[in-house]
Amino acid sequence: MQIFLSAFDDVPDPRASNARHDLAELLVIAFVSVLCGSSSCAEMAAFGRAKESFFRGFLKLRHAIPSHDTFSTVFRMIDPKALDAAFGKVLADVAALLRDGDVIAIDGKALRGARGKGESARTRMMVSAYAARLRLTLASATADHGTELDAALEVLGLIALKGKVVTADALHCNRRTVAAINAGGGDWCLALKANQDSLLSDARACFGQLTEGHPQARTEDRGHGRKEQRTAVVTSAKGLAEHHEFPGLKAFGRIEATREIDGRTSSETRYFALSWTPAPEVLLATVRAHWAIENALHWQLDVSFREDAARNRKDNASGNIAVLRRRALDVVRQDPSKGSLSIKLKRAGWDEAFLCSILNGVKPAPPAA
Repeated sequence: MQIFLSAFDDVPDPRASNARHDLAELLVIAFVSVLCGSSSCAEMAAFGRAKESFFRGFLKLRHAIPSHDTFSTVFRMIDPKALDAAFGKVLADVAALLRDGDVIAIDGKALRGARGKGESARTRMMVSAYAARLRLTLASATADHGTELDAALEVLGLIALKGKVVTADALHCNRRTVAAINAGGGDWCLALKANQDSLLSDARACFGQLTEGHPQARTEDRGHGRKEQRTAVVTSAKGLAEHHEFPGLKAFGRIEATREIDGRTSSETRYFALSWTPAPEVLLATVRAHWAIENALHWQLDVSFREDAARNRKDNASGNIAVLRRRALDVVRQDPSKGSLSIKLKRAGWDEAFLCSILNGVKPAPPAA
């Protein structure tokens, strides 16, 4: 537990100097409560009171458990970036396991319950950089009122990109994003759609010039009444980087997918802008890996942590508690025992020994050589 307390000590405390509750201890209580299912400041306070004897095993708690108003005030005030950076230190040894060629998926998720009256469901978002193979959130940033692209650029600036492959949807297929990834030494595979109409038109023209026998790769998946076949092709984009002022563009990828679900067949063709020329098999694997951010992160946040129902909305509260949910997911996934994620989260709330094994399973990163 000391690793969490040490990391939270680095989070700037915006409160007055006479604040009664230690910030690091308050953040530990909040984080553990979210890991065990809390979704609001009232639930954090109730969980803390119910588990006060447990927390006194490693916290001083000079003024007992903070009230729900205290939790609310703190999360409205502290900087979500600083909180996320503290967790980055806690999980630094896991992030160090990234390898060259690993996919880092960038995507935003709406905090639907955090919207105010009259605001759209996508007014407040959380943009994450997600290591697909490790199933780890590397960094996240809040995006309010249509600033998803800016938040994504902020996230890219927080992580080491050299040797990695960044994937993202068509919103991020633009010169600013590719310039940021290029500067970090990474490669990119970005969905190409009508928002880059001229580039998309040239990509289609390049594929139209391919001769018979051009290399391609094919995969087929079956299960749960669904059959899907994907065919991938990669072609050179020679000369088009300069023509479109799109630095680093080397190739285009195309994946044609045919799905059959309960006897109904549909098809889709997707195009990608690429900073290198991968084999078709690699393109398929890269695009498939991107969906980990949807299936392993966003879906779990809604199903296991009920994020869409969370109503934290004032000031920084929605962003800070969203950080806690993402990092609780990261920490639970370090537990090697068998069992579904949802059962582990419930078990952590029921069984203090199991909760301790999860928290103590996060090891500090080795000192730099």
